[in-house]
Amino acid sequence: MKFVPLILASFLLHLAAGAHAANEKPNLILILADDLGWADLPLYGNTFHETPALDRLAAGGIRFSQFYAGAVCSPTRSNIQSGQNEARFGITQHIPGHRRPFAKLIDPVVPLQLPLEVETYAEKLGEAGYATGHLGKWHLGGEGFGPLEQGWSTAFECQKHEVPAPATGGAGPKRTAAFLTEKAVEFIETNRDRPFVLQVSHYAVHIPLSTTPALLEKYRKKASMPGYPSRPEYAGLLEELDQSVAGIVEAIDRLGLSERTLVVFVSDNGGLEHGQSGSLYTSNKPLRGEKGMLYEGGIRVPAIMSWPGVIPAGTVCATPAVTTDLYPTFLELAGVTPSQNQPLDGVSLVSLWRGPSTPLPRDTLCWHLPHYHHSTPASAIRKGDWKLIEFFEIGGKELFNLAIDPGESNNLALTEPAKVVELAAALAEWRDKVGARLPVPNPDFKPDRATELGKGGRDN
Repeated sequence: MKFVPLILASFLLHLAAGAHAANEKPNLILILADDLGWADLPLYGNTFHETPALDRLAAGGIRFSQFYAGAVCSPTRSNIQSGQNEARFGITQHIPGHRRPFAKLIDPVVPLQLPLEVETYAEKLGEAGYATGHLGKWHLGGEGFGPLEQGWSTAFECQKHEVPAPATGGAGPKRTAAFLTEKAVEFIETNRDRPFVLQVSHYAVHIPLSTTPALLEKYRKKASMPGYPSRPEYAGLLEELDQSVAGIVEAIDRLGLSERTLVVFVSDNGGLEHGQSGSLYTSNKPLRGEKGMLYEGGIRVPAIMSWPGVIPAGTVCATPAVTTDLYPTFLELAGVTPSQNQPLDGVSLVSLWRGPSTPLPRDTLCWHLPHYHHSTPASAIRKGDWKLIEFFEIGGKELFNLAIDPGESNNLALTEPAKVVELAAALAEWRDKVGARLPVPNPDFKPDRATELGKGGRDN
C-alpha cells in the first residue's frame, strides 16, 4: 500500500484550520476494551449502561457501525500490533488456548507468543521519534516476549480488575481502570513535548465481574432495559472504563494537546453472553452469537475515533473496517512507510474521515477460528454485504446478506449456491495465502465426552 504524506498533511491542515504545522507528528492513543460487545454502549442503543465520556468522544468524532475484531482476545491483540491477520502467526485462539481431547477434530496448537521478528507499530513509530507506552493487558507472550521486547519503551502489564498493593507503589490495592488512568496521564505528561503513541489495554469488562460499591449500588437502583440482562456489576465495570476514558481525554485537554492527538476506542472482540456456569452476562442482540464465534456478535465491536478539528464531529461510518487497519492508519498519520519485510493486511482508514462512505481499497475481510470455543472450528469471509461461515466439523456452510439480515437469521446457502461456491473458493484461497492452520480428524473422538476440556484447559 502506498502512503501520500503530502496529501494527508494538506488534508489535516485544511480541517484543522492551521491548528498545527504540516510536519508535526500527531499523538496517537488507543484505548482497548476487553470483551465489550457491540450492543453494550448507549451509542449503539443500550439504555441501561451509562458512558458519558464515550458519548462525548463519539459526538466529537466518528463512530463506526460495522467495525470488526478477532473472535477472541490474543488474535485481535496480535493483528493490532502487526497489521497482519492473526492466522499468519497461528494466534487464532487466546494464548495458551485450551484442548478438547475427545472432540471430533484436533485443533491447531496456539503459539505462546507473537514472534519477536514481527515489527510492531510501536517499533515503527519509535524509530520515527515517538515515545511509546503500553499499559494493561498484553496477552501476547510471557517473559522475553512482552511489550518491552516489542517496541514499547514504557510498559506496565496487569490483568484482573484490581491492581494489588505491591504494583501500586505501596498505595494499597486500586481498581485497575483507575490505576491505568493514572499511569496513562503520567505518560502523557512526561511526553507532552514530543510525539507519543500510547495503548491502554483495559481488562474491563472481562469476567469475573466486579465494580466499586458506589457504582454497584447506583445500577441496582436503576430500572433494567427490557430484553437485556442489565447486570449492575457489568454496568458499573463499564462505567469505570468510561471514567478512564474521561480521565485520559481531560489530561489531553488540560495540556493543550487535543488538536494534535487522535484518540481511538475499540473492543478486542464481541461480548461474552454466557459463562460456563450458565450465567448471562450481556447480550449482543440484535446481532447473533458471542465472543468465540464468527457470527456478527462475536466479531463486530464498538469503535470510535476522535481528533478535534480533524475528524468531523458527529460522523457515523458504515464502511466495514477491522482492527488490523489501525497499524497502517497510525503509520500513515506519522508519515512512516511500512516495512517491506513483512506483509500488511490492513488498510489506512484516514480516507473515511474525509467521507465515511469512501470506498476502501478492499472489499473482503476474512477470519479464521479453527478451535472449539463457544462454537466449533470455522472460518468466515465477508465480501461486500455477503458473508459466508464454513464449519469444519461437518463441512457445513452458512450464507448471509448482512445488508438485509445483520442478525444472520436467514441462511441463504440453499437459495444462493453460486454465491456459496464463489465465497468458499475465495476463503480457501485466502487460507492458503496466509498459511492458515487447519484442524484434523481426531482418532480419539468420543461423542459423549466431546465437550470436556483437557488437563489445564479453560475457556477464556
